[in-house]
Amino acid sequence: MRRLGPIAGLIFDLGHTLIHTPGGQSWAATLNRMRADLLRALADAGYDLDPADFLARFAARLREYDEQRQSDWVEYTTGYLLSATLEEMGAPPPAPDVLAQALAAFYRYSESLWQPVPALHPTLQGLAAQGYRLGLISNAGDAENVRRLIAAADLGQYFDPIVISAAVGLRKPNPAIFKIVLDAWGLPPAQCVMIGDTLGADILGAQLAGLRNVWVTNHAGHPANVAHRGNILPEAQIPGIADLPALLQERSETTDG
Repeated sequence: MRRLGPIAGLIFDLGHTLIHTPGGQSWAATLNRMRADLLRALADAGYDLDPADFLARFAARLREYDEQRQSDWVEYTTGYLLSATLEEMGAPPPAPDVLAQALAAFYRYSESLWQPVPALHPTLQGLAAQGYRLGLISNAGDAENVRRLIAAADLGQYFDPIVISAAVGLRKPNPAIFKIVLDAWGLPPAQCVMIGDTLGADILGAQLAGLRNVWVTNHAGHPANVAHRGNILPEAQIPGIADLPALLQERSETTDG
């Protein structure tokens, strides 16, 4: 990790960096359960939808906009995709409370699978005690989903600011989403480090924004990471968050020495 001055701020990704899903269930199986729960919530709210038609249309929307937001780095919320799907089917737009309840039902099962990574709280407590500013940037289609995950893992106490792509309309690796944190801190990019598990979002985004970066490799086998190996090169890498304090100390001593 290059040394361009003292490190003052650490920006973390959330999923597979601070929290993970150790059960090993496939995302496809999880998503099928989530869609079924969503359909049930809509039925409870009075929507009379053809199940197969709705599920096919909603799945197509998710695929279409996921591909788009990966290329234009603009976030499209799950609420927008759901409302667009219902409109396409000629169904009335959901009232805000109905939409919120449906989205909560959609994410409820997946939220039950996430757990803090090993040694997470002692690590964050130690970093905060050393005087580092701690921030969080999460790519996600629903801000309330992320807020519930943060609350469930008791992480809100550590991070300021917390930036969620669904709330700001931008996604990593868009450099503008990193600037939100830098501006809040009043720090230059060279004094901040982005720590995350995704090469194409966390590491590339940090490089585009001028931040130092550390790749957490516990999700290295994901196809999105495999596709970028050899093309996006992190400055440093660690197996998990528990290894971050030693890396920061090592690089500081090496440079200062």
